[in-house]
Amino acid sequence: MRLPAIIVIACLYVGCTISGEKDNYANWGVYGGNKENNRYSSLTQIDTGNVALLQPAWVYHTGDADSNLTQIQVNPIIVDEILYGVSPKLKLFALDAASGKEKWVFDPVAFLSTDVKINGYFMMNVCRGVSYYTDGKEDKRLFYSASAQLFCIDAVTGKPIASFGDKGHIDLHNDLGLDASNLFLASTTPGMVYKDMIIVGARLSEDMPAAPGHIRAYDVHSGKLRWIFHTIPQPGEPGYESWDDSTAYNHVGGANAWAGFSLDEKRGILYAPIGSAVYDFYGGKRTGTNLYANSLLALDANTGKKIWHFQTVHHDIWDRDLPTAPALVTITNNGKLIDAVAQPTKSGFVFLFDRTNGTPVFPIEEKPVPTVSDLVGEKPHPTQPFPTWPKPFVRQSLTTADLNTLVPDSSYQDIKQKLAGYSTGFIFNTPSKRGTVIFPGYDGGAEWGGPAVDPTTGIKYVNASEMPWILTMIDNKDETPLHETNLEAGKRLYMTTCIACHGPERKGGGNYPSLIGIEKKYNEDSVLQLLSSGRRMMPAFNQLSLTEKQAIASFVLDLKAKQSLAFIAPVRKDDGWSHMPYTSTGYNKFLTKEGYPAVMPPWGTLNAIDLNTGELLWKDTLGDYPELKAKGLHTGTENYGGPAVTAGGLVFIAATRDAKIRAFNKRTGTLLWEYSLPAAGFATPSVYAVNGKQYLVIACGGGKLRQPSGDSYMAFALPDNK
Repeated sequence: MRLPAIIVIACLYVGCTISGEKDNYANWGVYGGNKENNRYSSLTQIDTGNVALLQPAWVYHTGDADSNLTQIQVNPIIVDEILYGVSPKLKLFALDAASGKEKWVFDPVAFLSTDVKINGYFMMNVCRGVSYYTDGKEDKRLFYSASAQLFCIDAVTGKPIASFGDKGHIDLHNDLGLDASNLFLASTTPGMVYKDMIIVGARLSEDMPAAPGHIRAYDVHSGKLRWIFHTIPQPGEPGYESWDDSTAYNHVGGANAWAGFSLDEKRGILYAPIGSAVYDFYGGKRTGTNLYANSLLALDANTGKKIWHFQTVHHDIWDRDLPTAPALVTITNNGKLIDAVAQPTKSGFVFLFDRTNGTPVFPIEEKPVPTVSDLVGEKPHPTQPFPTWPKPFVRQSLTTADLNTLVPDSSYQDIKQKLAGYSTGFIFNTPSKRGTVIFPGYDGGAEWGGPAVDPTTGIKYVNASEMPWILTMIDNKDETPLHETNLEAGKRLYMTTCIACHGPERKGGGNYPSLIGIEKKYNEDSVLQLLSSGRRMMPAFNQLSLTEKQAIASFVLDLKAKQSLAFIAPVRKDDGWSHMPYTSTGYNKFLTKEGYPAVMPPWGTLNAIDLNTGELLWKDTLGDYPELKAKGLHTGTENYGGPAVTAGGLVFIAATRDAKIRAFNKRTGTLLWEYSLPAAGFATPSVYAVNGKQYLVIACGGGKLRQPSGDSYMAFALPDNK
């Protein structure tokens, strides 16, 4: 018989669980709160009755934000009253968790100062957190990644532990079974510690060529590889038959666990959400269902062997990779206790499985979807899985009836006319040359911030964005003329290499910046370094020769002195895989003339879903545009980062573009408190206690949604007399 929630909460608060074990929810020692990734805190000092009294306790400035180029997406961890976080330029630091006073800082650039390529990576990528290992005695070490380098740092001193790998770090380009040294790889989400292993995934290029997304486990002491799971199966491995081309494993990249992991530590089961196979929007060279791309994997954490899997999208051609690690929770379904795993998606679905064997808690139906494509060679899968319950927590189709009527009529008529020319009305319409509406968006539904789940009730809290994007495909003509100038070559290479992110007119789109006027900030050398090292969402393009990179630099920087030079094309063997016959015109949001989403609000929401029954309990609009709020319009905004839920009855979340952090009543969705941050908190907050005092901390890094970058971590607490 299940104990009432109030008894469970009381048991958690005094530092025990029902089984008599130590409370794993009293502090925030793991990314996502704990290895179950439920972002839950059993602390109750801050509750619905006093949350309005919260005030800043301390602010820590890292001092290395860079205009609007850097971000902080970190969910910090707190161990032994020390907070560990990462700065915008990927410096690892330790703070006194009660005062915010700095204890030490580790700078990866200074440590590897002779490697120019690595320096460029460090300055331009993101890190979402760190992992902690201890043997329970004197050995206390942190693992975190700066781009492709996995560091092992002494948690007490902040110094690299030289016995790990190469004097304290290992290069994650290695151990993939092929030479990936010139391919983009950055580990953004922290790995999972299990026994004496650190298990890692990686972020990869989303265009060809790309590295494979294999999951690897390393010895925490030596840095030696302990096991590897091939997310793109090799001959003789289960799933190999799901690729029509038997050589795909040698060529196709992606299918990567970039979003992190969850762990059932007692059972030794690792849960890995897998991303899309490359190229994201055209699968004509990778026909088949493409296992284990877009799958939830359950692996034996000791050996890396597969226990079960479920593919949430077959043959993905929409970039619908699984964006966050699932949450583990025990629910009651039809009177039966089930240890479950709950996986949200970008489409707004929640897939709920028995975590031991992958049996769906609620039925999942394979439904027919469109298979007609105007892209030669494409073979869309004829069906896709649809959970029957819970119902989607976002809208999934855009029709004329959904268009934004809050704008002037001329603006409304403009978006109405554009929509008439697009393929729309269904989430699995195929990519097209006319333009296909992607809704709730590339970053819609759930995102990397992840959900919070209350283990005492089985209620899940997930924030979502509802922004329509337009996917337009064009022919990718990569025909190199016998004679051309540097300008002509640069424009041609831009159209095959850069257009997908920065658009045909170099104006950018979504989270990708405009390149118009970049000559005011960059010179040829700095552009060449960016092309070689990558930056944030931009991969490295080391498949290009130096002369090709110089040609692109001449074009985007308008280097007139070099544009008339003759371009000498490199001799390159065509392997039949590297060149895609189609590419997209970029990540383009569907906006009104005023810059608002073309769909009616809400544009951002916070949702409470009872995983026991599948019922949506409440939905609240999340965030505001100040100018619209002044007119009485509460619209919500796109949001990045996730919530934390507490036994005190609260859901804390920042995430919105209006740079506020908020507290909601977890039972009703009522807004109880909000505070304006120094920069937008595109991260997930952490909840912890020191000396009996409860704190809430959020990283304020900005840098997304065209918001200014910040360099601060801000902690909140109740006044001492409360």
